[in-house]
Amino acid sequence: MPVNTIPADTTMSKANELAHKFIICDGHIDLPWQLSKHFSRNRAYINAVVQNNNGDFDYERAKKGGLSSPFLAIFIAALFQQDLSAAKIEADTLIDMVNDIIKEYLDKFAKGLSPQMIEENFSKGLISLPLGLENGAPLMTLDDVRYFYDRGIRYVTLTHAKDNHICDSSYDTSETWNGLSTYGKQVIDEMNKVGMIIDVSHISDKAFYQVMERSAAPVLATHSSCRAFTPNWERNMDDDMIMLLAKKGGVIMINFGTDFLDGDLSKIRASNRKELDQRLRAAKLNAEDEEAKPLIASFKKEYPDVFSDVSRAVDHIDHVMKIAGIDHVGIGSDFDGLGDSLPTGLKDVSDYPNLIGELLQRGFTEEEIEKICYKNVWRVWHNVMEVAGLK
Repeated sequence: MPVNTIPADTTMSKANELAHKFIICDGHIDLPWQLSKHFSRNRAYINAVVQNNNGDFDYERAKKGGLSSPFLAIFIAALFQQDLSAAKIEADTLIDMVNDIIKEYLDKFAKGLSPQMIEENFSKGLISLPLGLENGAPLMTLDDVRYFYDRGIRYVTLTHAKDNHICDSSYDTSETWNGLSTYGKQVIDEMNKVGMIIDVSHISDKAFYQVMERSAAPVLATHSSCRAFTPNWERNMDDDMIMLLAKKGGVIMINFGTDFLDGDLSKIRASNRKELDQRLRAAKLNAEDEEAKPLIASFKKEYPDVFSDVSRAVDHIDHVMKIAGIDHVGIGSDFDGLGDSLPTGLKDVSDYPNLIGELLQRGFTEEEIEKICYKNVWRVWHNVMEVAGLK
């Protein structure tokens, strides 16, 4: 795209304006998991939602950045796959947590059960909290698809770090099902029937192609990036996959993690982690030990952390636009799920204007930016509802 010649200060003023003019739908934020990690589950997390320093999201920063529709991930760790009933209990517990937050702050938050509801909330200045189930482990039976839809879940990431009873994971080399399981194929059909969005982030390539062949509705990749920048890393999507996703009407929502954005920096980060692990083992320490803090601090002076930046995130958006079209890309930050790997300029939910500013600087139009912010996802959501007969 041609580089825009608007001065930087004018660009950022316009970026801030657009960040609050448009709905910003972020496909994946791990706030429930982050809160459950840092705060007890006896409602101690309630106050932290408005302002806290532990993660990447709170109300004050979200309002500053213009975030109005974050899909909160109901994250189910792979360890729960050993006990699916426990996975369902965990999902219900995290959903209850989000519902408690909404009830406590009716002047700040609201449910996000449909595009229309989110638009109405936006007009009132409320942040909608739509929900996605990250890891389909709690779907013990097909009836659970409807159960979680009724509980407010609007997409399901079919698996996470390990193969589950639905499909294979991009992080797992077991190839348990060679793609989708027989039950997984039935889950796809049921999700189409109920009006649940299918999320293809985290699944293996074979599982992706089988989903694309089977699903009657378009799908989202809620927090994935382009493999063109991270060669041979299956967690991201290659060009053929992105083009097929687009052909079927879907959207890839760009993940902000440095490892997702830049393969070269990812190699440096992996090498640094390996060296630090070796030094900790030699000292017979774990990273969490109090005695390890001086060693870690010294190591980071010797091997400073490296991070990608907002420009590279826009490189991914630009790449999708060039190979698949502007209608098939969105934002899926993975805030609160990436640890200390976020790029310069995109460190938390106050930073969306930096992304929009970079888009403006490269000559993206307001119409194109509005599609990236939410309209592309809205199209998929409406189409999923149409397939299910909900419209």
